[in-house]
Amino acid sequence: MCIKPPSADTPWGQPGQRAHQRGFTLIELIMVVVMLGVLAVFAAPRLLNTGDFNARGFRDETLALLRYAQKAAIGQRRMVCVTFNASSTPHTAVLTLENPMLTTTPLVCNANLVGPKGESPATITAKSGASYVSAPAIVFDGLGQPVSTARVALASNVLVTFANAPSITIEAGTGYILD
Repeated sequence: MCIKPPSADTPWGQPGQRAHQRGFTLIELIMVVVMLGVLAVFAAPRLLNTGDFNARGFRDETLALLRYAQKAAIGQRRMVCVTFNASSTPHTAVLTLENPMLTTTPLVCNANLVGPKGESPATITAKSGASYVSAPAIVFDGLGQPVSTARVALASNVLVTFANAPSITIEAGTGYILD
């Protein structure tokens, strides 16, 4: 005897034939709910906290700004000042240069340095959750080395520290910016 497959007329097949059941078992449903609960406890707070991402992005922007300042100092053969403003909200960093080139002390950075995107002065601004902890003013000379405002080479490394992000170190002798 040949059994025909169910048709549109008889969705359950022939009388006496067992119906094909579809769906999830109770165990499968409970496991899905448990896994969603674990994700909600551990992953959601991490993904919804944008402060860490903003802090890392602000650090990377500061790193790029420092490298740009050093390259501008070398390219224009003059002093370039990086001024950090950690007292305002949000925190900012601004690039200026000495114009005209002077040899007198103290150093006066009085001209805006045009940024890579054409903004004048070259500036970065922190987003929410990002800030400087310690950021001294930095001056690069025409060789790209960090110097004091008295135009004297620095004896120790310069450290720029951030809240929720790794710090940036500028080597005193060479001006190398460590990532």
